[in-house]
Amino acid sequence: MGVLSMPPFCVMLCVQLRGKGSDAMDYLWSPWRYQYMALVTGGKQPECIFCDSLARKDDAETLIVHRGEKTFVILNRFPYTSGHVMIVPYAHVSELNSCDLGTLAEMMKLAQSTEMALRAIYKPDGMNLGMNLGRAAGAGVLGHLHLHVLPRWIGDSNFMTVTGETRVHPEELKTTYERLHKVLA
Repeated sequence: MGVLSMPPFCVMLCVQLRGKGSDAMDYLWSPWRYQYMALVTGGKQPECIFCDSLARKDDAETLIVHRGEKTFVILNRFPYTSGHVMIVPYAHVSELNSCDLGTLAEMMKLAQSTEMALRAIYKPDGMNLGMNLGRAAGAGVLGHLHLHVLPRWIGDSNFMTVTGETRVHPEELKTTYERLHKVLA
């Protein structure tokens, strides 16, 4: 059976061994991770990815799908699911008590607009919204708080995620950017 005639999950999960023996290695390529790994291992990772994205002024490149007065919406480059975004204040603050009321109000308004956009585009079964403040809470970006908003579907934690520690997305980030930018504009 050729790769193109295999069931879709087989194409995503593995390369058919075709008599190569049980010790043959399977590969799942993720070339987009190279840029991130090169930055991290080369010591060239920006001090703050959010501040760096704002300074670049190229929203399509940095994946900022919407700019508000005090906050912005940016795609997560390493998403849990298609449509995974973060709502971020322009101010580089690490705690909610450091945000003014206008920033907090805009974050919630954008969370509401983003939820409506994601529901219209992706038709999810549910939504996750949350923050991780501080390293002990699981923050991947320390010092600049952000609210994760991501659509979820029943059964989206599949075999690849659970046993392979790999996520498979049906959509490229560029496509996600174009879809959300159009709706949130």
